[in-house]
Amino acid sequence: MSAATSYRTTPEPTSKMPSGIPPIIGNEAAERFSFYGMRGILFDFMTLHLMAGGVLAAMSDGEATSWYHAFITAVYFTPLLGAILADRWLGKYTTIMLLSIVYCAGHLALALDTSRVGLFTGLALIAFGSGGIKGCVSAHVGDQFSSQNQHLLPRVYQMFYFAINLGSTLAFLIIPRVLNHHGPHLAFGIPGILMAVATFIFWLGRRNYAHIPARGPAYWGETFSPENLAAVGRMALLFIFVALFWALFDQCGSRWVLQGKHLDQILLGIKITPAQMQAANPIMVMLFLPLCAFVIYPAISRAFPLTPLRKIGIGFFLAVISFLIPAWLEHRIADGATPSIAWQILAYVFITMAEVMISPTLLEFSYTQAAKSGKSLMLGVNMASVALGNAFTALVNIFGASQLTGASYYLFFSGCMLAAAVLFIPFAVKFRERLILQDSNP
Repeated sequence: MSAATSYRTTPEPTSKMPSGIPPIIGNEAAERFSFYGMRGILFDFMTLHLMAGGVLAAMSDGEATSWYHAFITAVYFTPLLGAILADRWLGKYTTIMLLSIVYCAGHLALALDTSRVGLFTGLALIAFGSGGIKGCVSAHVGDQFSSQNQHLLPRVYQMFYFAINLGSTLAFLIIPRVLNHHGPHLAFGIPGILMAVATFIFWLGRRNYAHIPARGPAYWGETFSPENLAAVGRMALLFIFVALFWALFDQCGSRWVLQGKHLDQILLGIKITPAQMQAANPIMVMLFLPLCAFVIYPAISRAFPLTPLRKIGIGFFLAVISFLIPAWLEHRIADGATPSIAWQILAYVFITMAEVMISPTLLEFSYTQAAKSGKSLMLGVNMASVALGNAFTALVNIFGASQLTGASYYLFFSGCMLAAAVLFIPFAVKFRERLILQDSNP
């Protein structure tokens, strides 16, 4: 592939964004449409449209919940494999291009075969393709910067996160409707087309990127050096705390969708399906990102310094509240009421504000805390925290399904998050932050 193989040594002017950023942002928006378009209908597909031998063979709600979170676990575990592939053998650019093709093949399998064979083949390919590029793309963003323009990093990661949510908003609004009106073949096919577009956009920027070459056989010694292992070790407990947040957050696509089927879905005279309600999250992200950057964060900073860890800690407490609302809704449903689906919007306010404070902050923080030769590894471990959280959710649904029903299910997760938020406070106080970029002194 015709791409430069060395890192740019002349830094960009401090007021100018690196030229490789626009195609990365465009790629991310299209790729996130493809992923969330597929993910947004996955639970409904498994419970309403799955076929076997030409006849309907849908999963139960419990089985679908377990498989849904097992898939998310796989998606967020494979960034570790992608990081090794990129940093040892191929480099980030080539790894992203090749795994994007695998990703497209996964969408094709889902679009062509609505049986369990097509489902599990497609999900396996998407988990490896999507997951494999996640840490690489996030690290590739940071690689475009030097000490001369490092002050632009927070803004770029916010732009990156905005692109993620723009793509997912459109996907959540469009693809569930396509599934309901045209069936799973087209509903899975459209995300596949968008993934092909994402791959093309990324390829267009190949001459503009700053490239960190693969390190070859030296990778193992460098990556798993005492310095890198110490850096990951310093962050490990933080990632465990964050994993519990993801255990709550990703249930927006499973348990919250299931609960929505028992709510009054008419909102302002328009029927909003539970799958479409997921669009509330990315829409709010796009509103809350500038609100936080220009209003909330400056206001808090006037009272006390708002460090990355303090942002994350506040997000944990907001997540606790987000699960108390569906717990209350389950209590109402058990009493025979049919509450409005609008109540889920309030729950999305809290979970989304928590996400805005945690996720983009953690992306930047993970990159800057990692040693220079271990940034993909660190971001891969960051992604693995999402896998750990979803694995926890899947296990709870497998082994605790009979004990945790109705409101008690949501109260259990809210209580776990509260315990983690309280324990996080002494950890954050003792943690010492640092700043390491690619052109930093050793």
